[in-house]
Amino acid sequence: MSDARRVWKVPLPHGAEPPYRVFVNGVPQREGADYALEGSTLVFRRQLQKEGRLGVARWTAMFLGLFGTYRQNDSVDVQYRLAGQERIAVGLDIIAPPDAGTSDRGA
Repeated sequence: MSDARRVWKVPLPHGAEPPYRVFVNGVPQREGADYALEGSTLVFRRQLQKEGRLGVARWTAMFLGLFGTYRQNDSVDVQYRLAGQERIAVGLDIIAPPDAGTSDRGA
């Protein structure tokens, strides 16, 4: 599949209403330039990734100071309205395209 068709999706919180302010790793994003809005989903053409849960071995090594974690760990945050009130959702789920593959998760 070509990169032009690979998209990373971020579902908005249930009931979220515009206007939306979208941030990736704290950096403001612009609709049309950085993401598209498709229904109640934000669609990004650039790769986004959450590190996921750390395995016991990796967590223990980090705790003991043997090494840190340097994996990509993006955070998508959205400011929106719900029933007329401003809300903020932090660290929304990121859905990778099926062919994005998986990194060495767990250990």
